[in-house]
Amino acid sequence: MYYIQYPEKKEWASLLTRPTFDTTNLFDTVKHILVDVQKRGDKAVIEYEEKFDKIHLDVLQVSDNELASAETKISKELKDAILIAKKNIANFHAAQVYSDVTIETMPGIHCWQKNLPIEKVGLYIPGGTAPLFSTVLMLAIPAQIAGCKEIILCSPPNSNGDIHPAILFAAHISGVSKVYKIGGVQAIAAMAYGTETVPKVYKIFGPGNQYVTAAKQLVSLKDVAIDMPAGPSEVEVIADETANPAFVAADLLSQAEHGADSSAILLTTSNELATAVQQEIQQQLPLLSRAEIAVKALNNSKIILLHTMEDIIEWTNEYAPEHLIISTKNYTDIANRITNAGSIFLGYLTPESAGDYASGTNHTLPTNGYAKAYSGVNLDSFKKKITYQELTKEGIQAIGSTIEVMAENELLTAHKNAVTLRLQSLV
Repeated sequence: MYYIQYPEKKEWASLLTRPTFDTTNLFDTVKHILVDVQKRGDKAVIEYEEKFDKIHLDVLQVSDNELASAETKISKELKDAILIAKKNIANFHAAQVYSDVTIETMPGIHCWQKNLPIEKVGLYIPGGTAPLFSTVLMLAIPAQIAGCKEIILCSPPNSNGDIHPAILFAAHISGVSKVYKIGGVQAIAAMAYGTETVPKVYKIFGPGNQYVTAAKQLVSLKDVAIDMPAGPSEVEVIADETANPAFVAADLLSQAEHGADSSAILLTTSNELATAVQQEIQQQLPLLSRAEIAVKALNNSKIILLHTMEDIIEWTNEYAPEHLIISTKNYTDIANRITNAGSIFLGYLTPESAGDYASGTNHTLPTNGYAKAYSGVNLDSFKKKITYQELTKEGIQAIGSTIEVMAENELLTAHKNAVTLRLQSLV
């Protein structure tokens, strides 16, 4: 990790820059796959699975028997952990159900709003170096609570043509309708356009590599909605002299092991803590199962020493981290002044891992500074809102002249006439 001491404000902008990958240079390759799947459907998907995932599949959909038997292929310990996480995630997201809004804006003018589920959603769960069964829970559970009629899931198969049983078990207990052995760009294409086997969905959720990210960006231009813009995962830790250096180091490393393009930042006013954290990282790093990946991520990471907590708060709100851990004596006061972050973890005993897995909050969060404008996935992500209005005789007479004046001044006479004719019919 780079250790930067007391940078001047004119240096902040360059230090705030993230190690991003420009996906635009992938667009030609990705576009070709998208168009091919759109034209040739299952046949194209099967060919790309053989090319990229090195497996020939005769059947893309996971069978009911495969789903049902998945729990026999994982340990009781993991099964119980997944069930506890499911309960907490369900409790948190069920609490986000809001009542419909109804109001009489003027006498005789009734307006209301209904929350309705997005009928068909697609979830993408990467294969890669780790089976992200936790992401299945984070996406499928709120989709089920929202009332989505069709929840489909795509995940790349392994060399045996199987999806990890923990992913299948999580899907089975979380209300997923259908699971497909499809990865990469071809999975995004199949969900965006539909094939003979895979139904077209209205919104796609889930993380992925640069090719998946590029595919989601392209299909979102005109074909289907997506959850949010995505970039490499990241964490920021705010710590003072009271923080436990071992805890802070573990939090930074837990982000670093996500992927080589991940980044971790520590902001502190204590040089002693910064030094101690660096020492702890060196002690903990060799013990990690993904140490090689973490080392690469640490090359994107920084420890930054600032003069005051005011500077740290200002920096944080400009950086807008995906995950923010506040490990200080007055963490509540600091948290109340943070306006841009995906998810905040408060106090010495609250690691990012809690939100990643089982506390109940969602771990699908805005990265790359998008927390300035985007929320993480929540129940509303799987909902749409429809507004309604009804005018009585009293209502159209009360507001009619207002509409006529506004329409006339916008030179939209048909709009005005739609009101005028109704008013005349009531005379």
